Amino acid sequence: MQTNSKDWRYTVMPAVFTWLKESESGALEIDLDTTKKYAADILKVQGKGGTRMGGLVGSGTLGENSYLSAEQRLSLLKALSSVAKEHNVPLISGAAAETKEELAKIVKELATVGVDTVMVMPPKTKETPCDEQMYAYYALSASAAKEAGITIMPYNNPDAAGYHALSTDLLTRLAALPEVTALKISTIDVSVIETMMLENKNLKVLAGVDTVTVHAGLAGACGGITGVGCIFPKASITMQEYVNNGEWAEANKISQAMNSISYLDAQPLLLEYLKFAFGIHHNDLTGGLRTFGKKLTQQQIDDVHTRYALAKERLEVLDLLD
Repeated sequence: MQTNSKDWRYTVMPAVFTWLKESESGALEIDLDTTKKYAADILKVQGKGGTRMGGLVGSGTLGENSYLSAEQRLSLLKALSSVAKEHNVPLISGAAAETKEELAKIVKELATVGVDTVMVMPPKTKETPCDEQMYAYYALSASAAKEAGITIMPYNNPDAAGYHALSTDLLTRLAALPEVTALKISTIDVSVIETMMLENKNLKVLAGVDTVTVHAGLAGACGGITGVGCIFPKASITMQEYVNNGEWAEANKISQAMNSISYLDAQPLLLEYLKFAFGIHHNDLTGGLRTFGKKLTQQQIDDVHTRYALAKERLEVLDLLD
């Protein structure tokens, strides 16, 4: 695989958490300053090969997206935009809507606060649209992005409940739109990636599930978006370096070392699990790493502790702790 070190798509990018704090009334609110500092700290980390994260993903699933108001999301992304600009990386965020007109409006709004690429999820409808309806939905978002001077990234997440799957034929058609900078494929079935790459070897595909980073690279993915990399950034960056260099055995060592915690990235409670693991990592279980999400049971808490400890122990042996 030929790579371009200046192309952010050939890297891994962190889907950063949103730090929360208590307001004077006792309610939780976004701690913008701490969120910015922590995002900047991740972008400063280098892999063993000397590269860094190539982008910044804000207000995603791990960023409490589904719990934030539109005003909160825009405020958060505006703050993260300053971090992205300081480190010369694109700011990426997601968008979904029931109608293509509503989606186009959201894309333009995100551009006003500094988002460079919008991950466009399938429409939030009960009935599954046909491919032509789906194409029209994405095509209008691409037109809106062009008007706003940004790009889009169609987001296929067939393993998650509530997301309509995008067919490989549709994804290939969408990839041909000038405003589409990459496709994000979040599935453990990497044959989807390989099928498209066999038809067009020039496609830019980002893997969205930490458990399949190596297999996605073998199938043709050029980079990825990570949740576990927010906890162990040096390991995540180094693994992507090995993948891009075709050093599969070395990449697989890291993947195996992180398997216990990467598993959490593919679960419905990935926000709650990974944010709690991040809290363990930074000795901040009851502070800024609170979540608007669900409260974990004691059994789930114990499981996260065990998985985190195992990953940390294995990565320490590989000299991949930050």
